[in-house]
Amino acid sequence: MVYILAAVIVILIGIICYQTYSRLSYRKQMQHLRREIERISQVASNEKLLLFTGDRELQSLLMEINRLLASQHQVYSDYTKMEISMKKMVSNISHDLKTPLTVVLGYIEILYHDPNIPAEERQRILGKVYEKTKETLALIHDFFDLAKLESGDTEFPMSRILMNERCSSTILEYYDILTEKGFQVHIDIPDHPIYGFGNNEALHRVLNNLISNSIQYGSLGKQLGLTLREDQSLVYVDIWDRGKGIDAMHIDHVFERMYTLEDSRNKSYQGSGLGLTITKRLVESMGGSIHLRSKPGELTVFTVKLKKVQY
Repeated sequence: MVYILAAVIVILIGIICYQTYSRLSYRKQMQHLRREIERISQVASNEKLLLFTGDRELQSLLMEINRLLASQHQVYSDYTKMEISMKKMVSNISHDLKTPLTVVLGYIEILYHDPNIPAEERQRILGKVYEKTKETLALIHDFFDLAKLESGDTEFPMSRILMNERCSSTILEYYDILTEKGFQVHIDIPDHPIYGFGNNEALHRVLNNLISNSIQYGSLGKQLGLTLREDQSLVYVDIWDRGKGIDAMHIDHVFERMYTLEDSRNKSYQGSGLGLTITKRLVESMGGSIHLRSKPGELTVFTVKLKKVQY
């Protein structure tokens, strides 16, 4: 009997020792996890927690913590990119505002300090002031338009759009300009109705932006085209030209804010560097997408994709 009791006591002591060891080991693991989480959070790295354990509940916890850390890192990364982009945009806008305003101030000083300027010269200077003031106002409008689009403050009522009519009426608005500049215009719009889902006003602005852009930067080729096409689920509008084009290394950047490389087409709004960015945001606000392909000196195509609506 004594031996049995002694054996039970030994077993109980062993169980207590094992539980104590397990508790201490578990506590050390928790302390290690806490320190690692603090370290990873402080350095904002993309590291993951690693811990060798057979505890399935702890394994599940680690997986959820790693998902949370990955989400936190993505938020931090997006914020950092946005902050850098905003600083660059503010810097460039400040520069672009300063340039026309300096010119305007110079012309006004001439008029102010010389009241005897001939009427013809005065009129010429006032014309320069007028153009520069419009340029500055357009830049300010672009800046606020983009700010509203990115903040989600602008709402676009969505409806069915007859794409044939929208495309033909928009390109016809440029008939006089294209004729004057000697462009050959190629329009390919099917006779049967094609309907897209979007906002008519926003789409009008998108097409205006892209056509104006092609006129400005495709003048060397003297050819401009608009093609409307479709498949089972999408409608496509191609605006193309045979101008100088865009090198492959720049194609992924032309829709970025303030991307004002000399050969880039992102300065479609009197040098604001916001034109194609606004265009991209407008298309995305309608649930669509915009893509660019270019072979310098041969063909440059901007393609707008929208959801198709059956009629």
